[in-house]
Amino acid sequence: MPAVKMALPKGELEGRTLLLLNKAGLSPGDYGEGSRSYRPQCAACPELFLKVFHEKDIAIQVAIGNYDLGICRRDWVDELLAKFPSDAVVKLKDLDYGRRNLYAVAAESAAALSLETIKNATDDLRIVSEYPNLAFHFALRQRLRRFRVFPVWGSAESYLPENADLALIADTSEEGLRERGFISIMPVAVSGACIIANRASLERKDLGPIMAALFGVAAEPSAADAPLADGAPRVIRRPVSTDSLISMALPDGHQQKHMVALLERAGMRFEGYNTGAPTRYPVSDIEGVTLKVIRPQDMPAQVANGNFDLAVTGSDWLRDHRSRFPASPVEGLLDLGFGRVRIVVVVSNDLPVASTDDLKNRKRDAVLRVASEYVNIADKYTRDNHLAPYKIIPTWGASEAFLPEDADVLIENTETGSTIAKNNLKIIDTLFESTGCIIVNSNAMALAEKKEKIDSLIAALRRGLQNGLSA
Repeated sequence: MPAVKMALPKGELEGRTLLLLNKAGLSPGDYGEGSRSYRPQCAACPELFLKVFHEKDIAIQVAIGNYDLGICRRDWVDELLAKFPSDAVVKLKDLDYGRRNLYAVAAESAAALSLETIKNATDDLRIVSEYPNLAFHFALRQRLRRFRVFPVWGSAESYLPENADLALIADTSEEGLRERGFISIMPVAVSGACIIANRASLERKDLGPIMAALFGVAAEPSAADAPLADGAPRVIRRPVSTDSLISMALPDGHQQKHMVALLERAGMRFEGYNTGAPTRYPVSDIEGVTLKVIRPQDMPAQVANGNFDLAVTGSDWLRDHRSRFPASPVEGLLDLGFGRVRIVVVVSNDLPVASTDDLKNRKRDAVLRVASEYVNIADKYTRDNHLAPYKIIPTWGASEAFLPEDADVLIENTETGSTIAKNNLKIIDTLFESTGCIIVNSNAMALAEKKEKIDSLIAALRRGLQNGLSA
């Protein structure tokens, strides 16, 4: 086993982290933009084991001792420590890249809102963020009288002002916020890339040579280091109609191109919703319908709490939501057929397991570690199959990296299985097949006026699906 284990970030920090490692004489092979490897090798330091994770997962992996060192932004470390204030993870050194700030922001239309007014508010203040722990602590520090924090996977600013009063989001400056159509209530934290360590590793392992190499170089700051937190373009938000009858959420990411094509076939024009010039606030040519673009992962919960009447998501995320909330007022309305993937159970090729039954028959002297973005599906799978004792490990992406060192089983989606095979993994079970779908709040369907409009939208989308089949 290598003497030192280090977690590296995937995504926005990848290029600058590669430059830092190269300058430190720790050049990792097959790491950087476009790389598909989760285990780059350091030829100059073979005792250094490197693993690539989604940045949100790194602070957790270092804190629990799976990795001795890691590089990620400070805001994800602070988000972890805000809920679990232990000394298991130590910030060793700030790096001169990935700089950004966290701000509590409001929509431009709420220009009268200020820190003083929110402190004196008597109604519930709705705060949305992908940093829910920091949002909660912000509310406590400001002694807000009544508030609720809504965690989301990303695109928190999309919920302003209709579905939330404040959002806690990242940007490089207040000017950047204004360009996006938001006003800063106050800065909450300063962030940037940093080197972190597990405290026990600092005390028990010889990390000196690796730390000396890293600390001996200085990364050069760059104006392009800190793009928006979710990669969204800097566009001024469009005013959203307040007299809409139906609110609809559209997906970003992989599903967006499929949905754009379906809308075109259905003869529906949603200005601004296209892959060339995306916006979070498209405008519908259908009277009484307002639109927002959010993450598909968030849609079932947002439809359930009434923020949207209907949404386009994946049936996998609908099932994950209903696995936890079986009485939720969210139901599938129309299978769209695109974005077809299988939700599968995956293990390492090195594990002598060929089926779920083999997992049932394993020796029960160790906890089964199950990693997944679908934490509720994973929990239901383990319970239904009596796989206790087990532990669910939430992930934020790049989930194949967890096997076999940091998890025993992965619940993952796959289209062809090729990525799974390339990472020396194998599928031992298929739970179900998922496609894009329309979901709806059943309470909205109980209102005659809303139901009529929703039925009209669904009829148009059905025609689009039929046109696609006949093309």
